[in-house]
Amino acid sequence: MTRPTRTLIVVVFLLTSRAAAWSHGLGAGHVRHHHAAARRLMAEREDEGDVADVGTKHSGYNVLGTELSCCCSDVGGSGIGTGFYRNGLCATGDMDMGRHTVCVRVTDDFLAYSKSVGNDLSTPMPQYNFPGLNEGDIWCLCAQRWAQAYNAGKAPKLFLRATHEKTLDYIPLDVLRIFAIDAAEASAVMDRLNIQRRLLDEMMSKGVTDGGDSFQ
Repeated sequence: MTRPTRTLIVVVFLLTSRAAAWSHGLGAGHVRHHHAAARRLMAEREDEGDVADVGTKHSGYNVLGTELSCCCSDVGGSGIGTGFYRNGLCATGDMDMGRHTVCVRVTDDFLAYSKSVGNDLSTPMPQYNFPGLNEGDIWCLCAQRWAQAYNAGKAPKLFLRATHEKTLDYIPLDVLRIFAIDAAEASAVMDRLNIQRRLLDEMMSKGVTDGGDSFQ
C-alpha cells in the first residue's frame, strides 16, 4: 500500500470512526481508543492543552466528530465572545475546570432556573468579562450545568456543531440530539461522513484483495 493511500485511509478512518460514535451513541472514551491507533500510523499526537487564541491553534472537535464551529463571537452585541477563553468557541483545556463546552441558546425560563440553583447568568460581571445573558443569547454553558437543567426539565436548546466533544463525558449524544437547533445540518454532516465510511470500507477491501500491506 502506498504512503498517500495509507494516509488517506487514516484521515477517512478518523472522520468515520467519529461518525460511528454519533450514529450509534457510543461514549467519547470508546471513540478515542480507535483514534489513538489511527494517529500512531501518521506519527502524530493531538494536543489537548489549553486553547487561548482561536486563530493560532486547532480548537478541537464537536460532538459530531467534525471541527468545532464558532458558538458566538459577539454575545448580545457586547463585543464579548463566549467560551471559557472568550474567543467565541466552546473549546476547553486543563484550565477549564467547569467544562464550558455546550453551545446553548438561553431562554428567560432557563435563566431564572439557573439563578435559582446558584448560577446567575443574567447579571453582568465585568471582572470576568461576562456581559450577562438575556433571552435569545448564545453562550457556552458548563456541561454539568446543562445536565443539571436537563434533570430539572429546564435544559436549553443547543447547537451540536458548536458543542465540544468533551460534553459526551457528561451527557449522552442521543439526549443532546433531542435539543439540537441545528439537527438538519448535523444530519447532513453525518450523511457526508457515511459516504466517507463506505469509501474506507471499499479501500480496505481492495487492499486485502490486492495483497497490500495490512492496516494495523
